[in-house]
Amino acid sequence: MTRVEICDPDRVGTFALEDTMPRRMPCVLLLFFFSALASAQTTLNGAGSTFVSPIMSKWAQEYHKQHPEIQVNYLPNGSGAGIALTMAGMIDFGGTDAPVSDAQLAKAKVPVIHIPVVLGADVHAYNVPEVQTQLRFTGQVLADIFLGKIKNWNDPAISSMNRGVALPNQEITVVHRSDGSGTSYIWADYLSKVSDEWKNKVGKGMSVKWPVGVGANGNEGVSERIREVKGAIGYVELSYAQNKKIPFGSVQNPNGLFSTASVGGIKEAAASAVGTQSDLRVSISNAPGPNAYPVASFSWILVPVRARNPESKKALNEFLVWILTDGQKYAADLYYSPLPPEVAAKAQRMIEESR
Repeated sequence: MTRVEICDPDRVGTFALEDTMPRRMPCVLLLFFFSALASAQTTLNGAGSTFVSPIMSKWAQEYHKQHPEIQVNYLPNGSGAGIALTMAGMIDFGGTDAPVSDAQLAKAKVPVIHIPVVLGADVHAYNVPEVQTQLRFTGQVLADIFLGKIKNWNDPAISSMNRGVALPNQEITVVHRSDGSGTSYIWADYLSKVSDEWKNKVGKGMSVKWPVGVGANGNEGVSERIREVKGAIGYVELSYAQNKKIPFGSVQNPNGLFSTASVGGIKEAAASAVGTQSDLRVSISNAPGPNAYPVASFSWILVPVRARNPESKKALNEFLVWILTDGQKYAADLYYSPLPPEVAAKAQRMIEESR
């Protein structure tokens, strides 16, 4: 059973952390999913990123098979909500694809650490049924579409990269997230790196002022809106496009090659992040590498240093270590990329140090 009370945002000022609050968010009656669990069972309640939801569901399912005494519940309500709820001490862990800044962390009710758990990608999915071949895009063209400067599918800027493709005289409908979203953060972060105009006019964040388009809630909502609207284009996590069979384009990377989102392309983008730094809140969008996919990102779990329920702290740490080890083998089948071993090892050390 799922019960969520939606509160007036004017009454939740204690959660007003910059760039983390969705307009409407779950309040204290967050009675996560299952109200009647066996008393001997330990329940871990998480919420946040829809980007990571497909693999989080798989992790929870597989871990429960191996550890029947542990129940992991996850509410995919957007990274903004996941951050706010975790930092307010209301859930056991939160999912986010946008790193939380030091200034935001300073406002947390309890200390929170970031644990990278997997790598994924945003893709620009579209609904142009007349086109049967994968379309090519540069970052600048994508920025101009989302700025509203390119308004039609047969615009010369798109046609010039797709010679021989009969593009329709069809108006473009941009679809973007309406909630506080890590997927939006990844997309806007990338566009800020490839377009000075986007960087100066819009910038990056989980919630930005979109110049054009229609909003939808979650990766699921954006995916469905793209499928419904002929001429639509929007950004979703790769697994959503693959599972719903929505076409998506290739993107020119910094090496000048057109790269299609793939497990290998995401992995190559992450290679640049592996180094000596201890802080794993890093952006890997527009990363160098011949086959690197340019709109890739880490996804993180936010972990309170002091658990809401001390009895669940050990269970959460063990679940996270399992994700970073055995759990990584489920990534590729769901169109995510496993963490580089060096990053997984650093993440395990972070968990050990937070015990």
